[in-house]
Amino acid sequence: MSAWIKIVGDPRPPSRRAVDITSCLAVVCALVGGLSCPSERARERARDAGRTANDIVLFFTGSELGALKPCGCSGGQLGGLEKRPGIFATVPRRNRLVVDTGSLVRSDQEQDLIKYRVLFEAFGLLDYDLVHLTAQDMAIARNLNLLGDATRPFSIISAEEAGDHVPRAFTRLFKADGRTVRVNIVAFDPEEAALEDSAALFPEADEGERVNILILRACDQGVARDVAARVPGGVDCVICPSDSDEPRLLSDPGARPLVFTVGRFGRYVCRLGVHFSPQRQGVGLTFTAIPVQERLPENPTLVALYKSYQQLVKDSRLLEQYPRVPLPEGLTFVNSETCKPCHAYEYDKWSAKAHADAFATLREVGSDYDPECVVCHVVGMEYETGFVTEATTPQLRNVGCENCHGPGSEHARTFGQAPTVQPKMTCLDCHTPEHSAGYAGHEEEYMEKIVHWREP
Repeated sequence: MSAWIKIVGDPRPPSRRAVDITSCLAVVCALVGGLSCPSERARERARDAGRTANDIVLFFTGSELGALKPCGCSGGQLGGLEKRPGIFATVPRRNRLVVDTGSLVRSDQEQDLIKYRVLFEAFGLLDYDLVHLTAQDMAIARNLNLLGDATRPFSIISAEEAGDHVPRAFTRLFKADGRTVRVNIVAFDPEEAALEDSAALFPEADEGERVNILILRACDQGVARDVAARVPGGVDCVICPSDSDEPRLLSDPGARPLVFTVGRFGRYVCRLGVHFSPQRQGVGLTFTAIPVQERLPENPTLVALYKSYQQLVKDSRLLEQYPRVPLPEGLTFVNSETCKPCHAYEYDKWSAKAHADAFATLREVGSDYDPECVVCHVVGMEYETGFVTEATTPQLRNVGCENCHGPGSEHARTFGQAPTVQPKMTCLDCHTPEHSAGYAGHEEEYMEKIVHWREP
């Protein structure tokens, strides 16, 4: 089989120049009054409609790392399990294959174990066909007794040999454009197995069309090429572990195999179109990275599943169990009200800012018992004498004086003679790309929003 590859777009947002060019082309079409543009566009739509009806489309996600949905602290965030159906539904069920490439959670701590079960439930609701499990994923699934579930609606593969009867390979036959196409997906760990073993990974070639896809546990372009070269009939696509939030193309345009990563935290869905052309031999591959944007519709069932997750987190009392370390030199947090007598101007200005009401934003979305969210909306949750729960330490909710200036007990006791000391938070502790998508590059604008001191 031979394959031809086309890469559509780039995982990164379009540049201003690209947007301007698109706008200019639209204006040109309008000015010529339909001499050529409308008819050509109509022909393109007809071609696309015919191709879409016959295409096989493979959707890939992975490296969730426990990100069930964006935190919602700021606009413009990507991701959310409840929005994926809006992407998957663009292709008829009979023509699509939905695959997760693994790395479901960060650790085996209690909150991640809750997330793991939720993800397994979500994969079923989202009509996933296949989930690849890494070594850590396998260990957790085994401990949670999830591997032997005969009612599980999706298949599992893994490169791990652990006696769990989990295969390395998955095959699905499609009928498309009057042809039978075999899609083979295989998991392989080049760090644990000899490269020579990769020669027997895929089923023997037959006369039908086939697409061989390899999920590697560790790889670079060299490893991908070495493994692909040993497979009879070749490998069409290699998926490597993600090292960035956005999907990355690791192979040269038009190269075979096509090598890519799916990105992290569920912010993108990767679309691999498998289509046919009468002018070329074999199948063609078209790769596109689709951002999971806020404007996509929400699936009510998955919204309800996330609310169930929030209730599980609350019932597990994870806030009370959060690991806390002592503050140095016997310091304690004293709350912002203690600062008011000497810093009345600053206190009054701060009180009118969003930080002073930060905890309410969590309550509005039901995340006020989630330690991953709460830690950035309260004072000192990572330390003894810091925030525990709203019921037991209400004076330390919200982002207060001691977040930025440090614990205030000694400063207050000495009426300001002793300076405040570490630990002190910085803006970047919470305004990360994951939680605050618009912060980078707009630091001064964000700072203006919290000014509560006299200049200079």
